[in-house]
Amino acid sequence: MFNLMSSPRFLRAVVWFDASTGVLLGAMHLLLTAPLAGWLGLAPGLLQASGVLLLGYAALATAIARSEPMPRGWLWVLIVGNFAWALASLALLLGSAAAPTLLGQAYLLVHVVSVALLAELQWMGVRRLPAWAAA
Repeated sequence: MFNLMSSPRFLRAVVWFDASTGVLLGAMHLLLTAPLAGWLGLAPGLLQASGVLLLGYAALATAIARSEPMPRGWLWVLIVGNFAWALASLALLLGSAAAPTLLGQAYLLVHVVSVALLAELQWMGVRRLPAWAAA
């Protein structure tokens, strides 16, 4: 398992997955703002802003995934961004600034867990890359 996770191909696959989910969720937040706001109990402005951020993040992740070798410094930007997103989702879930519905709470919880897991997989992958693989 650790051999798989130390492979640059594994890290590249994780970054591609991260980029594709960013595109999907960003588009969903922008194209379905009104219905999502009602279903999730989140402000339309928050969904629109997060949609734009997700699309920007996905563009960066795509550029990194396409690079040969993948730039280590930019990979760390993705990792920090993912951990920040997970913490922001947790703050929305536990804070009093938003009043998400039960579905919204589940949506935020999925974000916390899945994005933190992506960040962890990326972190493990970057740490295991040989120095020459990601200058």
